[in-house]
Amino acid sequence: MGPGGGGAAAPPPDAKPKFRDHIHSTDGIALRREKGDAIVLDVRIVGNQKVGIHRILQQLQTRKDRFYDYETVLGDVRRLNDMGSFDHVTFRLDEQPGGMAVTFIVHERPVISRVVFHGNRAVNDRELSGRAGLDKQDPLSEFAIESARRRMIDYYQEEGFNQVSILSSIGIRDDAGAVVFRINEGPKERISDIHILGATIVSEARLKKIIQSRGPMAGVIGYVGNIADLNKIDQDVDVLATYYHNLGFLTATVGRQLKYDDSGKWLDVTFVIDEGPRFTVNDIQIIGNQYVTEESLRNRLKLKPGDMFDGTLLRRDVGELVYGYGEFGYIYAEVEPKTVMRDDGSVVDLVYQITEGDRWKVGEIRVNIDGEPHLMRETTMLNLVDLREGDWIDRRTLELNRRRLERSQLLETNPSIADPPDIKVVPQDEFEDSL
Repeated sequence: MGPGGGGAAAPPPDAKPKFRDHIHSTDGIALRREKGDAIVLDVRIVGNQKVGIHRILQQLQTRKDRFYDYETVLGDVRRLNDMGSFDHVTFRLDEQPGGMAVTFIVHERPVISRVVFHGNRAVNDRELSGRAGLDKQDPLSEFAIESARRRMIDYYQEEGFNQVSILSSIGIRDDAGAVVFRINEGPKERISDIHILGATIVSEARLKKIIQSRGPMAGVIGYVGNIADLNKIDQDVDVLATYYHNLGFLTATVGRQLKYDDSGKWLDVTFVIDEGPRFTVNDIQIIGNQYVTEESLRNRLKLKPGDMFDGTLLRRDVGELVYGYGEFGYIYAEVEPKTVMRDDGSVVDLVYQITEGDRWKVGEIRVNIDGEPHLMRETTMLNLVDLREGDWIDRRTLELNRRRLERSQLLETNPSIADPPDIKVVPQDEFEDSL
C-alpha cells in the first residue's frame, strides 16, 4: 500500500474466534464443531411418556457440565435408537451465553399392554409366555409379534402338535395395546412304528439306532419318547443318506412316508432307501502343493486307489494332510477334498485341492493378561507352551497348547465374563502397530 493517512487501522493480533462463529446451520441442524469449545449447560428429554427419564439418561454421554461435542450428540442419538423404544430420535441445539443446551426429542413406539393366549389347553400360559418372549411394556412391533408366533409354532411342533395353527392380532375392545394369540393346538401326534425298507448291506435295527426318531419303547410303552416331530423325521432322512454316502454308496437316496390312523394321533413312519452301487476309489490326485512333495503327502493317506470309498477315512486323510503341512509351519494350510464320479462304472476319483498359505516361524512369545503384564502368571503361561522362539510353528502343537491353557484353570474361561485364554499368531508388523 502507498503512504497516506486515511487508510484503515492495522488488524489486531490473531484471536480465537467467538463460539458463535463456529456455528453454521443447514435446515436448522448445526454442523460439526471443534470439541471443547463450550460447556453443556443443560440436557433435556422431550416426548417420552412411558419410558422413564432415568432410563434414557443412562444411555447418554452428553451430560451437564461436560464439554460439548457434536459427535458425542450424534452417538447419543444412535444409542437411543438402539434401545428399541423409539420410532425416531432427533435433537435440538440452543446456544446460550457460556455454553450449549441440548434437547433430545424422542417419539415413543406404542408398547404392549398385555399378552393374551386363547385356546391353549396342552401348554399353559407361563410356558407360552417364555417361548414367545413378549412382555408387558415391550415395544409394540409387528416383527416381534410374528417372531413370537413362529417360535410358539416351532415349540408346539417339537412337542408333536404338527397340526397347530396360531393367529396373532393387535388390540381388543378398550385396549389397543393388547397382543392376542389365538391357538388351535390340534392333536398331539405320536409314532406308532418305524419301518426302513430297501436296506441290504446294513440291518434295519442298526439304522434305527442312528436316527433320532423313536417308536414306542420296547414296542409296548406307547407314550414314552415317541413324539412325532416332523422336523426331526426330515433330519433323519438326511442322516440316513449321509450314512450311506460315507459307506461308499455315493448315489444313495432316502425318502420317507407317513401314514396316519383314523384318529389322526398315531402315525407309521417308513424310510425308503435306494442304495445304488457302492463306489471304489479309482485315482487320487493332489494339486496345489508347491513346497511339500506329493510323495510325502501320499504316504499319509489311508484311502488308496482300489479301496471301497469311505467317508470316515476321507475326513481322516484330510486332517492328516492339514497336520502334515502344520508340522512345517504352514499352520493355515487348507485341504478341500472333491469326489469326481466317472462315467465308466461305479468308480470315483478323489482330488485333494491344497492351499498352502504362508509358512510361520515363532518370532517372539508375549503374554497379555487383562492388558497388563503379571510376572508370575506370565511365567506360568510360558511354561505351558511348547513353542520356542525361532522354531517353525507346528499346528498340532499349537492346538494342543491352546487346549492345555484352557484346562489349566489359571485363567477365566467363562466367555460371559472374559475372553477365554487363547494363543494368537500375529504378524510382527501388525503386533508392533498395536503397541
